[in-house]
Amino acid sequence: MVILFLGDVVGEPGRCALYKALPELQAEYGVDVVVVNGENAAGGKGIIPRLAREFMEHGVHVITLGDHVWDQSDLIPWLPEAPNVLRPFNLQPGTPGSGSCIIDTPAGKLGVLCLQGRTFMRPGAENPYTQGYEEALRLREAGADAVLVDFHGETTSEKIAMGYRMDGVASAVIGTHTHVQTADERILPGGTAYLTDAGMCGSRDGVIGRDAGNVLYGLITNLPNRFPIGGFPAMANGVIIEVDTATGKATRIERITRVYDEK
Repeated sequence: MVILFLGDVVGEPGRCALYKALPELQAEYGVDVVVVNGENAAGGKGIIPRLAREFMEHGVHVITLGDHVWDQSDLIPWLPEAPNVLRPFNLQPGTPGSGSCIIDTPAGKLGVLCLQGRTFMRPGAENPYTQGYEEALRLREAGADAVLVDFHGETTSEKIAMGYRMDGVASAVIGTHTHVQTADERILPGGTAYLTDAGMCGSRDGVIGRDAGNVLYGLITNLPNRFPIGGFPAMANGVIIEVDTATGKATRIERITRVYDEK
């Protein structure tokens, strides 16, 4: 199974980069399934149903979210109708929507699990190391040939620890949230592909997708300031993972980046 995972989509430049990158990467790598973190797609704050449907029209199979999941109120009543749009699994019981799913691909069944870290993040998430581990096991027992975990967290230590927690259970643990692609991709001893952060789909020359000038103004002056989305060039960051579906273990992980000068 060849899985394409693309990092946090930030605003219009991120959406444009995503839509340009998808056909290129699908053709180049023979992708079976596409998973995208879309939690900043709507102007940098959450996602709306229209954009989620637009992602799927462009070939995205599963959309994961994160700590900005509730930024757009339109999403809340729609989430129960979209089982492949995942809010973090380890939120309070009774939270709308689902945090995991199993989908059919040409190469077998893929389980996808979305988790949120707790260090320097919005309050409300339960322990991802217990709840997430149990859910990954359940997905395997429910017939998933491979399991992909999107761990949406602030700190590298939290993410690395999750990689080892899931090693041998999940096929891959990919970090999101910081918008900066890390260079530590590897396959852990138990066969789990790991990357601390996939990066983002968004403005390359901004500050994590925001306009650099406005961010600097706020930091220099300490005055209230808006942080509009940056412009082009835009980049698409992500990772390709290959999994042996007979064992559920990863055989390859490769970081990818594409840059586009205009819409």
